[in-house]
Amino acid sequence: MIRHANAADLDAVTALHAEARATYYRGHLPEADYAGPEELARSRTGWAGAIDRGIVLCAELDGEVAGIAAYGERDGVMSLSQLHVAPARWRRGVGGALHAACVEAWRTAGATTARLEVYEKNERAQAFYAAHGWVPDPETPRSGDHLVLRLTVRPESE
Repeated sequence: MIRHANAADLDAVTALHAEARATYYRGHLPEADYAGPEELARSRTGWAGAIDRGIVLCAELDGEVAGIAAYGERDGVMSLSQLHVAPARWRRGVGGALHAACVEAWRTAGATTARLEVYEKNERAQAFYAAHGWVPDPETPRSGDHLVLRLTVRPESE
């Protein structure tokens, strides 16, 4: 089940985010950069604000938050800022269901393109996005240590 996150989800959302980030940052960045107390507090504050703005989706599986996604418009382009699945729930369709819900929300909002940044060493995420139609952004292919990808959001009839 995909639904909008609410304030009661904040602990589960921030814990899932921290766990997922550790899977691709561990060994590449200092732990304090993704799991230190300051970073976890910053992340919690960010997620609380995003939940309040109604831009966070949760995927529930077996009564637990199994995945999360956050999106919004940035500089006139829809942006997928987060999409994470609990590592114990990988390969169960959670990410695909969240992605489909995001695309539907973008269609409803009238977006024709979407943008995201993915950590250059996160090959699992890169393969996921490529399988869902994301391609390198021809105008801005990189942003620091992240690849920039774009998706053409097609009307439902196509």
